[in-house]
Amino acid sequence: MKKFKIKSGDTVKVIAGDHKGSEGKVLQILKDKDRVLVEGVNMVSKHTKPSAANPQGGIVKKEAPLHISNIALVENGEAVRVGYKVEGDKKVRISKKSDKAI
Repeated sequence: MKKFKIKSGDTVKVIAGDHKGSEGKVLQILKDKDRVLVEGVNMVSKHTKPSAANPQGGIVKKEAPLHISNIALVENGEAVRVGYKVEGDKKVRISKKSDKAI
């Protein structure tokens, strides 16, 4: 099982690709594909047929997944790398830049 240093609910910044510089909150992590869904980033248009849930149908905007390597955690407005440190009995995530717990 893969272990990612980014968790759902973290605020992240896109550091590579078409959406470089965009920030958002992680909605979901797709571990089997090494990808994450970030709120408001990498929006795509999906054409939908009318259905019971959406009787109008039409074009729907939704987030597409980004590769995990193209994002970095944000701390105090800056992108930081994440590490781990054992404090007592617990293993906590720390910012490599400030060496503080996240």
